[in-house]
Parts: sequence; C-alpha cells; structure tokens
Amino acid sequence: MDVIELNSIETYCRVFELPFTHPLVGVVECNEPEKLKPYMINWGFYALFLKDMASCTITYGKTRYDHGDKSIIAFAPGQVCAFEAIPGKDPKFTGVLFHPDFIHGTGLGRNILRYSFFAYSSNEALHLSPSEFRIIRNLIEIIGTELEMATDDHTHGIICDNIQLLLDYCVRFYDRQFTERHELNRDVLQRFENLLNEYFISGDAERLGLPTVNYFADKISLSPNYFGDLVKRETGVSAKEYLRKKLLEAAKEQLLNPQKSISQVAQSLGFQYPQHFVRFFKSMTGTTPGEFRERLHRSTYT
Repeated sequence: MDVIELNSIETYCRVFELPFTHPLVGVVECNEPEKLKPYMINWGFYALFLKDMASCTITYGKTRYDHGDKSIIAFAPGQVCAFEAIPGKDPKFTGVLFHPDFIHGTGLGRNILRYSFFAYSSNEALHLSPSEFRIIRNLIEIIGTELEMATDDHTHGIICDNIQLLLDYCVRFYDRQFTERHELNRDVLQRFENLLNEYFISGDAERLGLPTVNYFADKISLSPNYFGDLVKRETGVSAKEYLRKKLLEAAKEQLLNPQKSISQVAQSLGFQYPQHFVRFFKSMTGTTPGEFRERLHRSTYT
C-alpha cells in the first residue's frame, strides 16, 4: 500500500488536486470520485474532516470503520492511517487543515492538547445531528471566507479563534455522544474491570509490569485518548488514577497474606523495585506497606 507523506498543506492540495491558498491553513472541499486504490497517509499537520456521506473505509491501528453520514474525523501530526474508497460511493467532505506553526504562540496552540479527539481512532468518529452538522459547516465556511479575503492585521487571530470555536463545539458534541452511549460505555468499563482483575490474578502484572492505560485501551480496541475520556466521563477520575486506585486495592489484598514479604507483593503487582512500591503505597495511604500490615495485625489480635 502506497504511503503518502503529507508534511505540508501544499503537498496535500497537490496530491489530491485541490486549490492551494495558504501554506499553513486551508479549507478543502471534495465532491469528486475518490481513487479506488488503497493508500496510507502520514499526517504532518492537524486535519478535521466533516463528511456527509459514507465514502471510504479508514483503518487506524487495528480498527477498520466504514464512515456513516454526517460525521467528523480528526487527525494530528504524526498519525498514520489507511484509506480505501468504497466502490460506487463518491466522497463528499469539507476539511479544515492547519499546521502547528500556524497556531504557535496563540491560545489555541497552548491548549491544543486538550482536544484529545485528535488522537481518537477512526471507529470513534463524532456522529452529528442535522443541527450540529449545520453549526460545524457554518464555522468551516467562516474560516474559508476569511482565507478568501485580503489579509490584514485581524486575519490570523480571527481564523485561530474560529478554529478554536470549531474544536470547542466538537468537544461539546462528543460530550453529548458519550452521554447517549452511557450503557455501551458501562459495558466497556465492566470489560476494563474484568481485564484489570485478571491482570493481577493471572500473573501478568509480574510478567509485564505495572498496568498502563495504553495496554487496556488496546485490549478493548479503543484509542488511549478515547478510552481515557470515556473512563473520566463515567467515573469522574482519569484512567490513570483509576488504575492507581485498583493497584492500591490489589496491594492491600495481598498484604493481608502474612506469608508474602513486602518485596514479593511489590513484584507480583508489577513494581520493578520494592522501594517504588513503598513510595506508591505511602503516597496513596499516608503509611508504608509495613505499617499498614502491622496495623492490621494489631487490630486482628486486640
């Protein structure tokens, strides 16, 4: 499969035969038949696409997804995705492209990492209602109109502000989507809980090390960012903090066994060094594992 290195917006426009207006930001429209030959893109800038018909299959990591009507998919610099057109389906989409250099030093540039959906996988696309679609479409049109006008002292700021507003609306609509998928999300959390329990019981922790968000996101076939946002939405704590609390529960459970030394408990939980376990336990409880075990011992025999 051919890999297209898109290091610049100019390259994107040249490859896909689209008008080029600005080296660092652009609005692109496509209503033409798409190449049937599969290809991969290595993104060198941010890209957000508003699609209003199913036209292609996108593969990101291990997941394939046929895009439905009225959806948004976003890409960040460094992501690599595979694209394959659906025969008989011509693409119809609008995209906003912007290079990191365009937002450098702006409020948007300083806060760009909070828009975690740029690292979502293709199967985690944002699906829009008709009214939401109109809002996103209107904002993209405003950005496009600004790019067509003569540049003045206000141009850069107005475009950045409208891109940020566009991204803020995406966050808002993703929140709505998370809410609507509450039951599905609870199922994901239950799978996460089961996998986490199995991780300690099976000895994987001792073999693979401390549990990580990336490990469990991969097991559940979600991107780390989407998985983390889902856990935060459903539990009120970050996925990393959720793991820390479960690790503490497992530690307390194992410390109930007087036959296990502190070092053995640390090793079975995935800590490389016992002192790291002691430091973790004290940061979470205010006491060392030894003090915790001694307190349990006194309460048992008094």
